[in-house]
Amino acid sequence: MSASPDQADKDLPLREDIRLLGRILGDTVQQQEGSAVFDVVERIRRNSVRFDRELDEGARAELEAILTELPRDTMLAVIRSFTYFLHLANIAEDEHHVRRRRAHEMIGSPPRDGSLALTLSRLQAAGIGREALRDCLEQALISPVLTAHPTEVSRKSILYCQHQIRGLLDDRDRLRLTPVELAENETALRRAVLTLWRTRMVRSTRLAVIDEVKNGISYFDETFFVELPRLYCQFEDQLAEAFPAAQDGNWSLPNFYRVGSWIGGDRDGNPFVTAGILRETVRRQSIAAFDFYLGEIHALGRELPLSHTLVAVSEALEALAEASPDTAPQRLDEPYRRALTGIYARLAATASKLDQHESPEHAVGLAEAYGTPDEIVADLQVLVTSLTANGGELVAGGRLRRLLRAIGVFGFHLAPIDLRQNSEVHARTVGELLARAERCADYAGLDEAARIALLTDEIRTTRPLYSPYIDYAAETVGELAIFFAARELRERYGAAALPNCIISKTDGVSDLLEVALLLKEAGLLSPGAEPRLALNIVPLFETIDDLQRAPTVMHRLFSLPAYRALVAARDDQHEVMLGYSDSNKDGGFLTSGWELYKAEIGLTRVFAEHGIRLRLFHGRGGSVGRGGGPSYDAILAQPAGAVSGQIRITEQGEVIASKYANPEVGRRNLEILAAATLEETLLGTDRDGAPTDDFHQAMEALSTLAYGAYRQLVYETPGFTRYFRESTPILEIAALNIGSRPASRTASERIEDLRAIPWVFSWAQCRLMLPGWYGFGSAVERWREANPAGLALLQEMFRRWPFFRTLLSNMDMVLAKSDLAIASRYAELVSDGELRNTVFTRIRDEWQRTRAALLAINGQCELLADNPLLQRSMRNRFPYIDLLNHLQVELLHRLRAGDDDVRLQRGSLITINGIAAGLRNSG
Repeated sequence: MSASPDQADKDLPLREDIRLLGRILGDTVQQQEGSAVFDVVERIRRNSVRFDRELDEGARAELEAILTELPRDTMLAVIRSFTYFLHLANIAEDEHHVRRRRAHEMIGSPPRDGSLALTLSRLQAAGIGREALRDCLEQALISPVLTAHPTEVSRKSILYCQHQIRGLLDDRDRLRLTPVELAENETALRRAVLTLWRTRMVRSTRLAVIDEVKNGISYFDETFFVELPRLYCQFEDQLAEAFPAAQDGNWSLPNFYRVGSWIGGDRDGNPFVTAGILRETVRRQSIAAFDFYLGEIHALGRELPLSHTLVAVSEALEALAEASPDTAPQRLDEPYRRALTGIYARLAATASKLDQHESPEHAVGLAEAYGTPDEIVADLQVLVTSLTANGGELVAGGRLRRLLRAIGVFGFHLAPIDLRQNSEVHARTVGELLARAERCADYAGLDEAARIALLTDEIRTTRPLYSPYIDYAAETVGELAIFFAARELRERYGAAALPNCIISKTDGVSDLLEVALLLKEAGLLSPGAEPRLALNIVPLFETIDDLQRAPTVMHRLFSLPAYRALVAARDDQHEVMLGYSDSNKDGGFLTSGWELYKAEIGLTRVFAEHGIRLRLFHGRGGSVGRGGGPSYDAILAQPAGAVSGQIRITEQGEVIASKYANPEVGRRNLEILAAATLEETLLGTDRDGAPTDDFHQAMEALSTLAYGAYRQLVYETPGFTRYFRESTPILEIAALNIGSRPASRTASERIEDLRAIPWVFSWAQCRLMLPGWYGFGSAVERWREANPAGLALLQEMFRRWPFFRTLLSNMDMVLAKSDLAIASRYAELVSDGELRNTVFTRIRDEWQRTRAALLAINGQCELLADNPLLQRSMRNRFPYIDLLNHLQVELLHRLRAGDDDVRLQRGSLITINGIAAGLRNSG
């Protein structure tokens, strides 16, 4: 499909940016590596493009001849060239999205899906009033949660260089540069690309947890500190315009955005996350928050040299100025500056007290530390009130307004950290506590009913099990230390610093009661007639069986008076996390999606029955195989009543950089989350009003068939594990040093024990994307055999059911990114010919069945026909991605044949980086 002339004109700046960056990269390669290497790179590029776009067999033959004869040093330069080109193309595309959005807004075009402006107009059209909207926002929580899951293959040094390039491109677009300035800009671009070329692309050592913490904090520095307050202010202004009150048009939104984090608190399978690491994580986060606040206060001091000889001030402001340690004569008539100097001194004292951190600019004198963030807000509000009362509304509505919002959102702690651990670890810890206290000698041997009875009794009593005078196993000591540290940190930084405790692999009521008992031992649960629970206990249901049991588990849990009292102490609200990655690995793409959807329906009913508000936490990854895909569509595809104004979603690996490294893109993604959540909460019932009985029956049948096909291939085919490990770069991915956590939970090679992230990442590298589609084609084919007229129903489901349409849209994307011809080359890495032919033939046939089924249902003639932007993007990338795939296969052949040349090892790791960059949401 070719672009229309209008679309071609819109894409012209993108093509120009890519050409500019490609030319600069080519010049850099020629200057740094020599003309001979540059000529080889260009010959390879031209032939790869010719073959990919024209299927020119002569180009293919020449390409193969060049690659076969490549010297090793030249091969490395070729790999680096195409990998960097894909990174630069990503930057250009991101900037183009920002450019198009600005152009759209400048010409006054109608707002687009995902914009708060369009959402508000839809609410108005539906008759949603101001009070209903205010009630929804008062209860709202929108929380993207950053995780350290290892699919971000780029080093921070590389990301920093890319950030510089992004800024320089942005300057070319926004500013009217003179010819001299344009030349200076290009020189700066060349300098940045040269730095990129001379920076090591892959890590030489595995990341430590604190490295991951620093990486996470950098997104606050780059995006969240500035863009989140801006978004709040924008939203309040839009609300005031769209839903004005009779007397007061102003809106003061609650702090419903919460950017959370797992980094430094996620212990599931990561032995390197300890109590000491947790303390240091919170400390570093706090330092980042204080440094931002102090910098903003310092800037406000420059912006507010207002003299009381020229403008009146309030008595409260005058008192705040008089309390300041600033007695400089030249500022005696500048009460705002003096007040800010005093606030700065108190903030600096707070940072020193909490974090032993010295402020960037020394305070003018000693001052008392603030006790809570609310105290800082109260002082700053004095400035706002005085300015507003004396003609300074515009001044109060700038940096000061944004800083107030930032402090309300980020507090002393920056990001709320979730604690997470596997239920089996909790069980072992509780078992030892019970045994050493002579309460139960064999907790592991009890059945579920006996465990529930025992744990219920224990969480009711004030008697502790733990004793500091007993020597416990190292695992027990480590787990208890985490909970003790959590209590200490909450007292120090506030309850918002550590609000949640997540239980991986939850499959029964006792899993939650075990955590309740551990919280009691740490003083975070107080038993009694009116018990107090300090943290949310969050079950994570991950496998297909666990998802199916989830509503029953929660019903049994809420039926226990002791636990129901704890929920009442948490304002009758409870969170449940759903695992997209492991359920997919367990049951395949279609079954995972359907069981997640059914679990949400079941949980919604159970919670309503017990009078408890449900908050769902969606453990999504970047790839479709791990629940990825557009967030807006995903939220609107939830079953009616499942959102209810609150949603938490994990942001993982390379998705964090793609969504939040660019501040404007980051603000757009935050806006999308809010817009979709409001629409689904207030309008979702009408949208999901289709006759779902027939739809649900069809989905149940399709899911059963797809589950059987997937399980038969992955878990029942003899030798499949060997096929997977030999036909994908799973072993090389494990050597990438892209995270602090091991690739598997145990030393086992079983797929059941492999983490879902490397499972999905490996299939993406070999261009099969198997977790994102396998089983669908067989399911549709067999279902239609039993239902000859069933295609019309599937087509109706696609038109009318957001869940089904989103499922197939995501499948469309991964099928378009896959390539059977390239995948067949990876299959050649499998040493057993019979195994290779058996498994690959089944995969190939299923891919073709799935593609045919998808196109029959959505009525398109080719993949991505309804997404021309992504279609064009992928078409332009494929020549470079395909080339890296071919080079990766050649390198894997040599390495697995015993060639241990370090250049080959380095080259294979760089190809992984490049392919991931080209495919983007692949991990």
